[in-house]
Amino acid sequence: MKNVLFLFLVIFSSICYAQQQTIEIWNGNAPGAIATEGYAEQPKLKNGRLNSTSKVTHPTLEVFLAKENPTQTGVIILPGGGYTHLAMEKEGYQIAEWFNQQGIHAFVLKYRMPSDKSMTNKTVGPLQDAQRAMRLVRRNTEKYNLNPEKIGVIGFSAGGHLASTLSTHDAQRTYPVADDTSARPNFSILIYPVISMEDGITHQGSKISLLGENAAAELVENYSNETQVTEETPITFLVHATNDTAVPVENSINYYLALKDHGVSTEMHVYQDGGHGFGLGREGTHTQWPEALKNWLMVHQYLQLN
Repeated sequence: MKNVLFLFLVIFSSICYAQQQTIEIWNGNAPGAIATEGYAEQPKLKNGRLNSTSKVTHPTLEVFLAKENPTQTGVIILPGGGYTHLAMEKEGYQIAEWFNQQGIHAFVLKYRMPSDKSMTNKTVGPLQDAQRAMRLVRRNTEKYNLNPEKIGVIGFSAGGHLASTLSTHDAQRTYPVADDTSARPNFSILIYPVISMEDGITHQGSKISLLGENAAAELVENYSNETQVTEETPITFLVHATNDTAVPVENSINYYLALKDHGVSTEMHVYQDGGHGFGLGREGTHTQWPEALKNWLMVHQYLQLN
C-alpha cells in the first residue's frame, strides 16, 4: 500500500508540474531485469514534486513539449546522482523548464541504477535505458514535431558519464532492436560530468556503483570515455568548476582534448568556482553557463539566432 501511495504521489506531482506524457520505455520488460524481494523504487518528494529517486526498476521518459516558439530540436535529460540516485528536480525538471523556455522540447529520463539486485549485467543497464530513450524519441519525431537530426543529450555528474557513454558507445548493441534507428545523439552537453573510470580522476562512488569493486582493466578502459572518442563522436559542450572536489575538472579537460584530437567540434567552459552539483547555477561565475549554452546552440543552428 505504501508503494502504491508513493507511485500516486510521484505521478500526481509530475502531472502538476507541466502538461506532459510519461512513457514507460520498456513496457515493463527491461532487458536483463531481475526481481529481488524488497528492491523497489524509493522516491522522495519536496513541495509536492518528485525531488529525487533511487532503486528505479521501471525507467520512464517524461515529455515536456515547448509551448511557445517551438523549434524542431529536442534533448534527452539525464540527471546525476552517482549512479545511486537521481536528482530529478535540480538536474531534470528544472533543466526541462529552461529548455522549454528556449523553444526546445525536453525529455527527462528516469533511468535504472546499476545494481546486481535488479539486473543481470549492471554495467550496461543505464546505457540500455539511454539508448532506448534516444531511439523512442527519434522514432516519434513526427509526433513531437522534431527534426531527427536535431536530437541531443544533456547529462549532469554521473548522468554526464551516461551521456558521454551514449555518445561514444552508440553503436554498441546492448539489447535486441527492432530496426536500425540510431541511438547516436546529434549533440552532447556535459555538465560537471564524470568521464573517466581511471583511479585518481574518477568519482569513486560512480565507478563502484557501475563497475563494482576491483573492476578489470578492460572494463575500466571501456567506460573511461575519454579513451572511446572517435571522429564520429557528437559535437560537445562542456561545463566544469575548477574547485570541484567530487568530480575533478580533469574529467572534462581530458574529454575536451580527446574530442579536439579527433577533430570533433567542442566548446568547454571551466569556471573558477561552483564546486559540484550546481545545476543551473548558484551565485557565482558558473551561473553564466546556460547563456553560453544558448549561444552555442545558436551557432550550431539548434536554436534560431536572435
